[in-house]
Amino acid sequence: MKIRRMLAGWLLAASGVMVADVRPIHAAPIVPGTGQKVDAVGDDFEDPEWAYIPNNPKSSIDLDKVSRLPAGRSSNGRWRENLDRGHPDIVKRVPTPEGGLAGSEWSLLMASKATGIPGHPTRKGEQDDLFLNVNPRLGHYVPVSQGPSIVTRVYLAPFEEWEERTGSSFAMRATLRGSKPDKNETEPYWPGIFVNYKRPADRRKNEAAASWVVRASNPGGDYRVAPINEAGWWTLGMSFTGDGMVHYYIRQGVDDLTSSDRVASQHPYNFQALYFIDVFYDIFGSNDNQHWTTGWIIDDPAVYLANPPRVQHANRAQRKPR
Repeated sequence: MKIRRMLAGWLLAASGVMVADVRPIHAAPIVPGTGQKVDAVGDDFEDPEWAYIPNNPKSSIDLDKVSRLPAGRSSNGRWRENLDRGHPDIVKRVPTPEGGLAGSEWSLLMASKATGIPGHPTRKGEQDDLFLNVNPRLGHYVPVSQGPSIVTRVYLAPFEEWEERTGSSFAMRATLRGSKPDKNETEPYWPGIFVNYKRPADRRKNEAAASWVVRASNPGGDYRVAPINEAGWWTLGMSFTGDGMVHYYIRQGVDDLTSSDRVASQHPYNFQALYFIDVFYDIFGSNDNQHWTTGWIIDDPAVYLANPPRVQHANRAQRKPR
């Protein structure tokens, strides 16, 4: 069954990748998925009681300074609405598309029609965010010395089912806190792996419909790391190492990531990462209140620690850095 039928109906997703050259790094990267899985964080969507409670209208602090509480959340406490821009209009447990992880029967669909201020279509690109709770579940920021990483399986629908809009369509991102060489204070920043799409009218001859894009280079710009040539399941990963670097991994299919899947290693925006805080997923759309975004399906997002502390206090709050 096509997701577009279930979205306006719904939607599904599709694509393909070749790894770009990797810039030299200063410490050994960590393959995402290495070490101990953090059971308090992540989701497999298999619980038949799983539900998302939107508590609409959604928030849009970043756009109009208005929070519309109570915020949206999942019934299991593992997901929450982003108050800055709000959650996707559809956050729904759906059957896992063919070719997914062995044993997976259910995944998560995200899509939107109104990606900006509720009731105020702008007809320009806007985004919704859905947060996977890490800091709220653990009660503390995770030092990068513990080698945290995130792994997510993402399903890309056939290109004919994508929203006919050139620009970003999806992203998996992390909230980090770090420092810059010329500053004494720490600040949050948000690196990630994006999917950018070009509608047929904007493509050059033989150009791929979509691309994997990394945020960000050391100066701060997004850059393309590979074309996407095939639909289906892909595995995305990001890891954070003690030297403050962010490492990005992309693999076709649902097999575990390996060292050969690394597509980039960076100090985004010239930050040195100190703490890993949260994971979130972006859905981008035209915000015309008429056309649905591309429907994005994810499965089994999980957080790992390559160097876990000897004694874990998953539910005890710790002092946050300032």
